[in-house]
Amino acid sequence: MSGDAGRLARLRLLRTATIGPITWRQLVARFGDAERALEALPMLAARGGGRGPRIADAGAVQREIAAVERLGARYCFVDEPAYPPLLAELENAPPALILRGEMALAERPVVALVGARNASAAACRFARQLAHGLGEAGVTTASGLARGIDTSVHAGSIESGTIGVIASGMDIAFPPENAELQERVANEGLLLTEQPPGTEPLARYFPARNRIIAGLALGTVVVEAAPRSGSLITARLATEAGREVMAVPGSPLDPRAQGCNLLIREGATLVQTVDDILEMIRPIDLRAVRAPASGWQAPPPEDASDSERSRITGLLGPVPVAIDELIRQAGLAPAVVQTVLLELELAGRLERHAGGRVSMRL
Repeated sequence: MSGDAGRLARLRLLRTATIGPITWRQLVARFGDAERALEALPMLAARGGGRGPRIADAGAVQREIAAVERLGARYCFVDEPAYPPLLAELENAPPALILRGEMALAERPVVALVGARNASAAACRFARQLAHGLGEAGVTTASGLARGIDTSVHAGSIESGTIGVIASGMDIAFPPENAELQERVANEGLLLTEQPPGTEPLARYFPARNRIIAGLALGTVVVEAAPRSGSLITARLATEAGREVMAVPGSPLDPRAQGCNLLIREGATLVQTVDDILEMIRPIDLRAVRAPASGWQAPPPEDASDSERSRITGLLGPVPVAIDELIRQAGLAPAVVQTVLLELELAGRLERHAGGRVSMRL
């Protein structure tokens, strides 16, 4: 399908309960388009031992589309040429981004700069200087439009090119004092979200926002962060995506520097200048930034027999297990295992976890 009908079907599939980014991709790859995938949901869920999910109402999705258009924003789907190629490589990349601004900024080399919301004045100044220097070198910066380090990053690179990724709908600014900055990023840079208009910035949306920041970039730099902060989540996600992780060292007497110092102790690259960052990303073949992403490709699906379905279900339990380990123990083709996991998830019996792990719901 194409055009408005195709976009409506894709968004209905995405807004349907129990269907996350991985499941959405698998369904579209398996059935060729979202409309046929929607029709197949009851059958797949029944094979998984449950009832089909309640499909998102077409009227509600049409109202979402109208709201996006009123905001001067637009959608970009993961299999479209304009979608950021590095982000598309993530297994759980957002199937649809809502954006305002210039998507070409994501085709340039991108570096994520993140850090503490309650950052010190010195760290904010340093983050602004790094962002400005990266911009002068032709590098786009990405951050989360939060207080502290994020604000300094966008302020330092707004004129050269910056990407702001938010955890709310496009019509909501968080924190409220950054409303003017968010509008500037949308008008002069690139503003991204995966949340529909009207979505409040709830805590559970920030880790998902952080994966977008890390996924856009060749590398992530943490300027100042306390242990267990959201910035360290972004660094971990960057590591899982095979991207560079860098950190600015700080005083051991400042709790806000403990997260960065911990990252360095665990193997992150210590950086103190723009040149240090450029040295880390230059060895990467920058043609990969512009090449079509391979992440969208999916293996041909294979239906599972009842005995294969029982074997896989029997290996699952409440403790998360890596899908690779499940495939090894089942002794079945990866496509067969993925098909059964898809059926179980649509039936509401399976939960997906970070790091490619799954478990049965209690």
